[in-house]
Amino acid sequence: MAIFLTKESRVLVQGMTGAEGMKHTRRMLAAGTQVVGGVNPRKAGRAIDFDLSGLSGAGESAGATVPVFGTVREGIDATGADVSVVFVPPAFCKAAVTEAADAGIGLVVVITEGVPVHDAVAFQSHARRRGTRVVGPNCPGLITPGQSNAGIVPADITGPGPIGLVSKSGTLTYQLMYELSEFGFTSAVGIGGDPVIGTSHIDCLEAFEDDPDTELVVLIGEIGGDAEERAAEYIRDHVTKPVVGYIAGFTAPEGKTMGHAGAIVSGSSGTARAKQQALEAVGVRVGSTPTETARLVRAHLTR
Repeated sequence: MAIFLTKESRVLVQGMTGAEGMKHTRRMLAAGTQVVGGVNPRKAGRAIDFDLSGLSGAGESAGATVPVFGTVREGIDATGADVSVVFVPPAFCKAAVTEAADAGIGLVVVITEGVPVHDAVAFQSHARRRGTRVVGPNCPGLITPGQSNAGIVPADITGPGPIGLVSKSGTLTYQLMYELSEFGFTSAVGIGGDPVIGTSHIDCLEAFEDDPDTELVVLIGEIGGDAEERAAEYIRDHVTKPVVGYIAGFTAPEGKTMGHAGAIVSGSSGTARAKQQALEAVGVRVGSTPTETARLVRAHLTR
């Protein structure tokens, strides 16, 4: 099984005809994702041919042709799409997510980085009122290995297996998937590290707890904010499955933003040590490095 994304998911790509949209749509198609359309008002009515030759996972499929629609609503009406992946520039991100939510799409995955915080607040609130789940912004998306890939996560790192993964960091998502590739994953969700994101650690923990095929959850956090502390409280009260964690940023200097916009420490708030202590207090084993985190997972799964 999986969380949020399955082989039945039908995906629109907002911004598909741009450079990044084209590159990653090609990779999503090769991974088996049902990309049923792109959205660009200036190129509506066209069809884009994608050459999939040479891409891992493409199998015997040499290519795919994807239609372009003028609006998300048109795309949904024509294809039954229920997921959108957003590759538009930051200035247009609020409008793109708002349009998708108003059209009734169930899941919007926002890859775009550099989204103004006030825009993120506005479209997250709007999407929530419309019943649309947002993953991101500034995230790698999510993947259910062997079924579907919505975003930029490399699809050939690993296959299906019993581990669920939720991570603020894109690169650490890839690293843990690689280090645990012999086991595989039900789903891996990169939630993004901006100050305002749509899907949280807690949302993913709840979904993995309810997924019968997920045996263990890997939680990757980082300095800044209190998301990991709140996740620890949720684990204490609601999660029965084992959770293994890693917190990035033990060596980050105080008061300096590190990578993600939300990764800033002020005084004792949001430190890696505080997050580690909160998680360990509720029984989560926390690795000091990604490799040690993978070792803790491996030890549990091979008992």
